[in-house]
Amino acid sequence: MHYIYIGLAGAFGAMLRYSAGILFMTDHVFPYATLLVNLLGSFLLAWLTYGLFKKVRLEEKMKMVITTGFVGSFTTFSAVSVETVELFQNQSVLLGCVYIFVSLIGGLGMSEIGFRVGKGVSKK
Repeated sequence: MHYIYIGLAGAFGAMLRYSAGILFMTDHVFPYATLLVNLLGSFLLAWLTYGLFKKVRLEEKMKMVITTGFVGSFTTFSAVSVETVELFQNQSVLLGCVYIFVSLIGGLGMSEIGFRVGKGVSKK
């Protein structure tokens, strides 16, 4: 039954991801929407894992529904890959490199912030 819950959470995460894409759609070449959801997702996954899930006891299956289902479908590495290749093919090599750098370093940084915020939450 938890597969159905993961699928439902995944559908919700995917719809939210698509909505963010529409909301932050710009005429710019740079893929701001994907970057935003991936940075937010990095924070959210670390915060949930090291904060909320330590404070609020949930079954492992429910944690999987939230992390794999919702957060996993909300964020997207495949879009980063395709958008980077598109930037390179459109002769925007510098923007492509910036995108990779900000995605990686920004994601790690947001995970660290989520971890620290989560640790603060779990101590209360």
